[in-house]
Amino acid sequence: MSRIGNNPVAIPEGVTVEIKENVITVKGKLGELTQEYSAVEIKVEDGKVYVTRPSDSKEHKAKHGLYRSLVRNMVDGVSKGWTKELELVGVGYRASNQGQKLDLALGFSHNIVLDLAPEVKIETISEKGKNPIVKLTSFDKQLVGQVAAKIRSFRKPEPYKGKGIKFVGEQLRRKAGKSA
Repeated sequence: MSRIGNNPVAIPEGVTVEIKENVITVKGKLGELTQEYSAVEIKVEDGKVYVTRPSDSKEHKAKHGLYRSLVRNMVDGVSKGWTKELELVGVGYRASNQGQKLDLALGFSHNIVLDLAPEVKIETISEKGKNPIVKLTSFDKQLVGQVAAKIRSFRKPEPYKGKGIKFVGEQLRRKAGKSA
């Protein structure tokens, strides 16, 4: 029994949810998101979204909690937005942005320049004596996570010194170096 799928999703002020032919559309102050769905039924009643499954088959059980979580992420995204912060740990690692272009200096022979989607807002924070931070903000949780994973993949944190790109607050598994 899906405990997540049975919980209704509350719709906050200023957010509208429309359902047409297996497509759910959520509009809010930050933007608009659409998602196709199958194998479940979605209803909007008195300010809440309900996700129900027609039977207890394996596919219906699997998608029940999934689509409820997707709808919740869409509603939260268009009302509050999603943020991911990446920290560049390493000597000489720098980040800067001009509009939607992110320029990363990660110890390679060349800088990495990444063009970002217009839905993702980017901010780079560089303070003296602290590691540079790249802050990504958007109303689409999947897109923010995908962009953050792409940036992290350029230089993943290594286990000995911890150099690389990591999420702020991420706990790295460290290894002991060779003992003399």
